Amino acid sequence: MKKVQIITDGACLGNPGPGGWACILRFGPHSREMFGFSPHTTNNRMELTAAIEGLSALKEPCEVEVVTDSEYLKNGITTWIHNWKRNGWKKGQIKNQDLWQELDRLTRIHQVRWTWTKGHAGHADNDRCDELATTAARLQRSSA
Repeated sequence: MKKVQIITDGACLGNPGPGGWACILRFGPHSREMFGFSPHTTNNRMELTAAIEGLSALKEPCEVEVVTDSEYLKNGITTWIHNWKRNGWKKGQIKNQDLWQELDRLTRIHQVRWTWTKGHAGHADNDRCDELATTAARLQRSSA
């Protein structure tokens, strides 16, 4: 199974407001930068979208480390989601439920490990994702 690292970040100008997401995929010596936007969203939706887009870009099941500076994303997918699923995904009670369900589906395809990193603390790929996500939010443009 291929080992891939996905570094993610989301940004929002205002919260809610124009948003951007970005991720960097690393496989051996190869890397790919991806980014996109939403005209009216929240920072948390962009954090989730970055992880979803990164995992969706993988063409086959992989061993994946997702690196994020979002405690919301990491805690949600590693801890809170178990209760949400056990309680039957009670609609209206879970913010961003559509994205959590898609992320849950994608994590069942891959072997995923979640790593939190402090934002704006000199992690080169995290800093690059922040730059890409902020630019995508400001300019409302995407890599695709």
